[in-house]
Amino acid sequence: MLKALNLDNIFKFETGVAALIGGGLGGLIEVLYGPNHLLMILILAGAIGFDWLSGTRAAKKDGTYSSEYGIDGVIRTIVMLFLPAFANLLDKAFQTPGVIFYGITLALIYHTWQSFAANSIRAGWGKWIPEFIFKSVESELQAKMNRAMQRHQSGEKGESK
Repeated sequence: MLKALNLDNIFKFETGVAALIGGGLGGLIEVLYGPNHLLMILILAGAIGFDWLSGTRAAKKDGTYSSEYGIDGVIRTIVMLFLPAFANLLDKAFQTPGVIFYGITLALIYHTWQSFAANSIRAGWGKWIPEFIFKSVESELQAKMNRAMQRHQSGEKGESK
């Protein structure tokens, strides 16, 4: 018999804790976002993850990486993950099944995608980005470069942690 299916392995304290955390977290996610919205939240979380990776790399490359700006990023990410939950509640209140949720979530995904693409270009990964994407994020790229230059000039640069 497979060791994984052995009852001694299944009924362990660690397994029970993992099940409790997973069940609680899964239930919380379903309450916050609705039972059919998990895929969109995973897509948003993935886009945020890609944006964080490219943004961190770009900031380190141009010397504007700072803990303070990173903390603001964490707060911004928390807000971005709670906006769809709030939109889900609005959908329930106004009886608009998914309209507000999908509108807010897709707008966040689109904006995060633009930020990721612009950060990727700043990070030096532009050779892997098709020209049409570069053109579509020119204004976002310019805004990011301006903010980076302002942070660099104001002394918010180079905390190495």
